[in-house]
Amino acid sequence: MRRRDPKASLAEALSAGENIKAWLDGVTLERYSDDEILRSAVERQFEIVGEALNRALEDNSSLAESLPEARGVIGFRNRLAHGYDDISSRVVWTIALENLPPLLAKIRRVLEELS
Repeated sequence: MRRRDPKASLAEALSAGENIKAWLDGVTLERYSDDEILRSAVERQFEIVGEALNRALEDNSSLAESLPEARGVIGFRNRLAHGYDDISSRVVWTIALENLPPLLAKIRRVLEELS
């Protein structure tokens, strides 16, 4: 397996998360639920967040201490990828609005510590 730079993976997770925040700024649950393209885009970005965090942890397992929620995000990524037909728009939208901002703040902090 090729070693990657965990900072690059964290930066990818941060970028994808920032896309989600920007795309959902001011968007209601109803609008999100009705917009198949937006839902698909947000779910894809969540998949990137989860995969990038997975790669970062593979390449630097000590990051799990700084980002304890990473395993949950990776699990959410797997649910989106493999159980996509069992995830409601409300769940994705709620996670994006409530759980994503604190996660992104932690990722920023970890990136600063690694620099």
